[in-house]
Amino acid sequence: MNSSIIDGRRADSARRRQRVVQAISDATRSGEPISVSAIARRAGVDRSFLYRHKDLLAQVHAAELVPSDGQGGTSPVTRASLQADLANAQERNNRLTSRVRQLEARLAETLGNEVWRETGVGSATDTDELQRKLTRLEQANIELTAALDERTAELEAARAANRELTRSLNHARASPR
Repeated sequence: MNSSIIDGRRADSARRRQRVVQAISDATRSGEPISVSAIARRAGVDRSFLYRHKDLLAQVHAAELVPSDGQGGTSPVTRASLQADLANAQERNNRLTSRVRQLEARLAETLGNEVWRETGVGSATDTDELQRKLTRLEQANIELTAALDERTAELEAARAANRELTRSLNHARASPR
């Protein structure tokens, strides 16, 4: 590249840097809000220029944190105050989320108890009684199944005996005397 082009670019960059520094200084004196976009606009440079020059970007961020002298007519909003507000809002959100979960659990318990009462199932003592009754009915069912199996076996034995008798009678009638 031609050295005059390089020198020209360096001079342009130096002029833009000076405009950024002057814009930061003017914004600080006047109490105007300071941000990367506001300083870039005021200096007539692109925001990417500030992001490419980390030292200028650091100056902008440092100026954001400096409280204004009140000439702007509004209370200063700094990055630190915004971060504190965000942290407070997040903590409040966490507390409210926890409270909502507690209330949901209480609501579920209350609705569950109401359903128990309306269905007639009732309290835990009723549940215990129902469990005991269920156990008795299951035992009775086992006993009845065993009795049915025994009766079924007896019926099969009677049917087998009946078939044998019928066969004997039929055989006796068929044979001549």
